[in-house]
Parts: sequence; structure tokens; C-alpha cells
Amino acid sequence: MLTERLVVALDDGYAAYDQEEELFAKAGARFSLQPCRRDEDAACVSVRDADVVLVRESPVSRRVIDAMTRCKAIIRYGIGVDNIDQVAARERGIRVANVPDYGTEEVSSQAVALALAVSRRIGLHDGEVRAGRWSTGVLQPMYRWRGRTLGLVGFGRIARMTLEKLGGFGFGRVLVSDPIAELPDGVERVDIDTLCAEADLISLHAPLSEKTHHLINAQRLEMMRSTAILVNTARGGLLDTDALYEALKSRRILGAGLDVFEQEPPGNHPIFTLDNVTVTNHMGWYSEESMRELQRKTAEEAVRVLHGEVPLHWLNR
Repeated sequence: MLTERLVVALDDGYAAYDQEEELFAKAGARFSLQPCRRDEDAACVSVRDADVVLVRESPVSRRVIDAMTRCKAIIRYGIGVDNIDQVAARERGIRVANVPDYGTEEVSSQAVALALAVSRRIGLHDGEVRAGRWSTGVLQPMYRWRGRTLGLVGFGRIARMTLEKLGGFGFGRVLVSDPIAELPDGVERVDIDTLCAEADLISLHAPLSEKTHHLINAQRLEMMRSTAILVNTARGGLLDTDALYEALKSRRILGAGLDVFEQEPPGNHPIFTLDNVTVTNHMGWYSEESMRELQRKTAEEAVRVLHGEVPLHWLNR
């Protein structure tokens, strides 16, 4: 049994924390839930005596990291770690880890659901029926997917499962922009410009970094076909929202489905006035099963650190 140590979670939002409490107690650690609500000052106070910090959305900046006196690891409840200053953590000898192997089923389903909702104009027709308007005529054009081209930007776990789920729709070609991933037979590796120019359905699955920030910008939106649908369930910063708004407003592309945004919550962006975009509130990761899985795997990473082991998914080596 270890001498009691402290694990601090900077964000709340889960229905229960029984898995964390049980696993940490067995490891001789105390679990403390200290919601910071994205407040950097509050985070600086909360992390001071923590041996391990767990975080969802609150920023873990250099200032927050400098406030840590004995922290060994920062572990993200989830995949993206763009809210954590990995360089500052590495300079302090603090490991940053995530949980990349949860919610694959859910996020891939969300990508397919958004693509279908945009393709079949579900939101538009839902609004018409609720308003008492009934017409079997054409409100906006729709196109079948069979024989068309699917483009996946990034080809990790979620993208592979998205491809599996879209496989029954009869796409004639599948293009992938990913320089290192191993691709299955029948899938073409292309650069991002080729994918944008040739795909009818484009689904984003890349991590957010300095290199991928605004990967989809005004120039690449201009390359896209007029029948193109763009789906983002990865990270909002991959996409220039203002440029997308202009492309959708002018009907330059057919539509978009967004589960993530550059700023979250996104506020009153004019993109929400358009009827050719379907939006959800970064909930693609969620099911009851995936939430429990995420909490358990995050806690298990923390326990490894408490026992002096290396996290399975150590990112800032």
C-alpha cells in the first residue's frame, strides 16, 4: 500500500465517480473532485498538491503547470490534449497521457449520423413538419452516395470504424489523407488537396496541432465539389468556421455536419442561421457504456503512475 497520495479532477460532469474512488483507494490515494469551470486561477489552486491531475475541458496552461509542486502526470479524460501545454509539462518532468481507445463506436456513429442528416436534409424537413407545412416537393437537392467518393482525413481507430459503417452505402472510391497509417485494399492514399477536390463526403478525423489548425480553410473549401458534404467530429480547430460559413451561405458546398467547434461553447455564430448545416454539442463520444469505459481507463492510467509505472498512452516523451 502506498502512502496516501492525491488525485485531483479539475472538471466534473459525470454522473458518478465510484470507479475512480475505488481504484484510487486500492492504490492508497485520495480522490478529490475540484471543478474549475475553465478558470485558470482555480486550477492553479486545485493542482498544487496533486500527484496526478485528471482533466476534461479546463485549460492546463504553463501557469497551471508551474503551480504544481509534486505532480507526476496529467491525464485527459478523452483523446484530444490541445488544452494541455505538453511542452511545459515535459520541461517539468510531468507526463501527459490520454485515453485514445474509448468511444470509437460512438464517434464513428455520430459521423455517419451527421452525414446522413445533412445528406437527407433531416433538420430542414423536421422543421417544415413541425411548422405545419407539408410538401413532398423538393426543398433542397439531395444526392445518393452510391458510386460517389468518400474522403477521410486521418485514418485512426474512429476513421476506420466510420469507413466500416459507411461501407454499405456503395461509395465508388475511398480516399484517405494520412501519411503514415496502413490502409486496407481498395483505399487510395492522397494528399489533402486531392481529397478536398475529389470527395463528395469528407469526414475529419485528424488530431489538432499547429500543423493541422485550420486544415480546412477558405482555399480548400473552394476546391470542393458543389455536392460535397463536410463532417467534423474530431476537433473544431481543424476547420475555419468563418470560411465554412461563407461556403455554406453561398451554397458553394452542399452542407456540413458539426459536433465540435473552435470555441466551445461556440456562442451565437452566424453559421447557426443556415439551414444546410446540422450541429450537435460535442456529444459524439457519449453513450452510457463509453462514459464508464472512459472513466475507468483514465483512472487505470492514474493508478499506473501512482505505482511508478509508465502510462500506456504517454504523449510528451
